[in-house]
Amino acid sequence: MHFIEAVTTGYQYQGFWGSFWDFIWWFLMIFAFIAYLFVLFAIISDLFRDHKLNGWFKAVWILFLIVVPFLTALVYLIARGRGMGERSMKEAEQIKSAQDAYIQSVAGTSKSPAAEIAHAKELLDAGTITQAEYEALKAKALS
Repeated sequence: MHFIEAVTTGYQYQGFWGSFWDFIWWFLMIFAFIAYLFVLFAIISDLFRDHKLNGWFKAVWILFLIVVPFLTALVYLIARGRGMGERSMKEAEQIKSAQDAYIQSVAGTSKSPAAEIAHAKELLDAGTITQAEYEALKAKALS
């Protein structure tokens, strides 16, 4: 009985906001959990992005991610990390090319100043625009 009284410190837990270090500890644990979720989703998305890997192997990877998550994530990143980066870069290039094609389709084709002046000259020769409009288009193309 005297031993228990000597060991107790008298510290009473004051809740979540009771100690600054409790707050720091919770913050670090939440950060680590969110970082783990990012790694987990990156691995799962890479598994489904890889068309060379058999469906059964994908199922085995996901099963091991559920059963032994940290070890499996570490092994996956070591064993397939290079291919994971290559597949991510390939997908980023495809997204960029699709985005560039969309922007060009919406904005129209950009002509060189010489092509714009030549087109304006054709319009002038056809009588579609006046000499003043031709000069304005020419000035705009050169600016």
